[in-house]
Amino acid sequence: MAKLPSRRSSSAEIDRFLHKSKAITQFVEKQPRLMFAVDATASRQPTWDNASYLQQEMFRATNKVTELAVQLCYYRGFHEFYTSRWLTDSKQLAQLMGQVQCEGGHTQIARLLRHAQGEQRKTSVKALVFIGDAVEESADTLCQLAGQCGMLQLPLFLFQEGHGSGVEKTFRAMAKLSSGAYAHFDSHSASTLEALLGAVARYVAGGRTALEDSGSDSAKLLLQQLKP
Repeated sequence: MAKLPSRRSSSAEIDRFLHKSKAITQFVEKQPRLMFAVDATASRQPTWDNASYLQQEMFRATNKVTELAVQLCYYRGFHEFYTSRWLTDSKQLAQLMGQVQCEGGHTQIARLLRHAQGEQRKTSVKALVFIGDAVEESADTLCQLAGQCGMLQLPLFLFQEGHGSGVEKTFRAMAKLSSGAYAHFDSHSASTLEALLGAVARYVAGGRTALEDSGSDSAKLLLQQLKP
């Protein structure tokens, strides 16, 4: 016997569904927004695995104050650039990151910054965190884009893995031009990265006051660079 067609939803049910979807969207849009971007080229696999776990500190750091909405961005391989929807669940973000394998390719930081500017023009993004270890693009172009982010009130928090002097010089300049901050860590200092992510989350949730109240070394490092 042929299967009967499923019951069609009534207009009232459709209206309830649309209202619920709209409410969820509006709820997420009201959360402080933090863009979390990671270089996913081949050299970054060990730190990517750490970051997959440590990003949860961004949520833990603000849970008692407010919920955070985070968008994951990464680039890898041949011109591959990925952005997630805005997420408010640290486990979802960790699961998403856990499915990614790093692949060889060139940096696409300029592409990331242009994407961030587009998001900022749609709905306010409080900050962009970027974790990377290389710069293979024009420093002048990146600094120009960083300055534009500053004009849009989108500070860049650039966390460098390792101590490459050229990378540090470019990242520091970009952070200053955007009214953000710079710090470095290495593969053996996961706790440093965890503390930095937590400090940025507090800043996104409560501004300078939240950082000042924290009193942590990471908060002090960021405060030294952030404009009053």
